[in-house]
Amino acid sequence: YDSNNRFLAVAFYEPASPIRLRIVSREAGRAVDEAFWKARFDSCVEMRKHAFDDERTNGYRLIHGESEGWPGLVLDRYAETGVLKLYSAAWFLLLPTLVELVRGVGVERVVLRMSRNLAEQARTIPNFKELRAPGGEATPGVMVEDGIVLSGPPVERPVVFRENGLLFEADVLRGQKTGFFLDQRDNRLFTSELRPMKDLLNVFSFSGGFSVYAAAAGAASVTNLDISAHALASAERNLKLNASRPAVAACKLHQVQADAFEWLEQRGPSYDVVVLDPPSLAKREQERGRALEAYKRLAVLGAARVRPGGTLVAASCSAHVSQEEFFSAVLQSLSGTRRSFRELSRTGHPIDHPATFREAQYLKCIYLQMD
Repeated sequence: YDSNNRFLAVAFYEPASPIRLRIVSREAGRAVDEAFWKARFDSCVEMRKHAFDDERTNGYRLIHGESEGWPGLVLDRYAETGVLKLYSAAWFLLLPTLVELVRGVGVERVVLRMSRNLAEQARTIPNFKELRAPGGEATPGVMVEDGIVLSGPPVERPVVFRENGLLFEADVLRGQKTGFFLDQRDNRLFTSELRPMKDLLNVFSFSGGFSVYAAAAGAASVTNLDISAHALASAERNLKLNASRPAVAACKLHQVQADAFEWLEQRGPSYDVVVLDPPSLAKREQERGRALEAYKRLAVLGAARVRPGGTLVAASCSAHVSQEEFFSAVLQSLSGTRRSFRELSRTGHPIDHPATFREAQYLKCIYLQMD
């Protein structure tokens, strides 16, 4: 309520969090009970039913946090496995309700993941590792920052799911975020349709999503560049998952473990398509200026590896860098080079990652054809 005792909203209150209040509802007199959450959950599910054909895509986000009325919570689906990622301790008390909702849409296993700060809080809760919904199975011996199986069979290997007919693995217990970056789905597809597409360089390749799409689209070679050997191994496995496709089997894979900036600064081969998809370069507002300079430098280095007539794909997932700032940084940096270019497209959030307020608009990507 405000100072005049007028209703403002219903919110979760967390005295230990930098975000003290997380808005749940602005409806006065509305009971925030199981029926409330079921109605909100059903609305999210209904939208995805119209957006995805499970025969082709059964990996997507079912709940996207604050933008859909679930503050501090995301839920990703990977085939028959649902992964809850929590950023607010308020959800601990609602876990049984959440598990029941998720299992009601054909999900056989529900895995709990937590942010690092929340995992530290969970350490103080007695027997938290044994937390589970009725009928669920706890995963013995895992640390709380790893995934905990709340319901369904144990996870014995990475979960395999479909995305636009292609197969990928998700490490739902220990992988980054919920195990895979689903938000780049549309950009992976758009990039695979670029021509020419003989050779692709995937910078910050992580699990190799852009490379798998390119191989399936007929690329002669794909090169994954990442500093992590673990990431490169995952990218290779994802390519092998699709080896039954003749185009993928014929595509030559190159793996480069190196610092992306240092490797790009060296003299080396050129490519028809260069994808720049770094992790967040500005995790705090104070890092915004440094991130913009890094994006500029990266764009210049990446463009230098693009063959005439090829395409530079530059993306950012830094919420503290706005779309306008990112696009301007990329365009201004390339304007200072001798290469001319033509803008093909700009993209933002996919349908299952809606951004209904400014701070939620983290994802942006620009496509530039280089002369």
